[in-house]
Amino acid sequence: MILAVASGKGGTGKTTMAANLAWTAAAEGMAVQFLDCDVEEPNGHIFLKPVFDSRRSVTVPTPEVVEENCDGCRICVGVCEFNALIVLGERALVFPELCHGCGACVTACPRNALVERGRPVGKVESGDAGGVFFVQGILDIGQVLATAVIHAVKEAARKEMPLTIIDCPPGTSCPVIESVRHADFVLLVTEPTPFGLHDLKLAVAMLRALGKPFAVAVNRHDAGDEGVALYCREEAIETMLNLPDDRRIAEAYSRGELLLETLPRYRPFFSRLLVKLLSARQKEAAR
Repeated sequence: MILAVASGKGGTGKTTMAANLAWTAAAEGMAVQFLDCDVEEPNGHIFLKPVFDSRRSVTVPTPEVVEENCDGCRICVGVCEFNALIVLGERALVFPELCHGCGACVTACPRNALVERGRPVGKVESGDAGGVFFVQGILDIGQVLATAVIHAVKEAARKEMPLTIIDCPPGTSCPVIESVRHADFVLLVTEPTPFGLHDLKLAVAMLRALGKPFAVAVNRHDAGDEGVALYCREEAIETMLNLPDDRRIAEAYSRGELLLETLPRYRPFFSRLLVKLLSARQKEAAR
């Protein structure tokens, strides 16, 4: 099962859910891997504390101009959807920061005046985290191609792992879509506030457009209003977990401690959630 843990907004407790689910699965004897795809600010390592034994750079193919071959025909400019090339006089000029590495300009150039070089945009690290195989991506400062690093994180995963948990970026933009693209099931983490409800609706619309099965987990469920609960009932969305508003959870989080190690009383919450998720996956596979 590939489970993606996502949220319409940041700060809902997405990493808390993902990390504690991974810990629960490992504690119950399952082979599990954790993929931190929130590459702009990965923080799963703070709680699972992996020991990294592998690091590699992530590069994006970016064109360079072979000046003696370029005659300024502008064909490359015409095929680039991202305005990463212009022609000044009789020579093409590349803006690497705008390039998405699609290769269209190199393919279209009739004079072989463009060649591709690897441009570093981030890195991927992997290692063991107490029985959980842990992979995280880190986007380089100043870079914008988060999807390239997310793709590299997923490529670094162990292919035959029975359970993969993906900690997604917040929101509903391209990095989130790349993170959930191969997921079998998505757990949407939200909070019972007007902001949480607004962004939950956006996330639900995204997943329905992608055709992904999903359910909801509500963090701090007794600290807000009934808007999220009412919306889920009206839309027939299953709520698999209601995690109480407990100051001790926030304190453990602030210290970088795993919830279930600090507060064992919550272990049954995540054990039941794991069973529900695996059962939901089986039902989807049987359809």
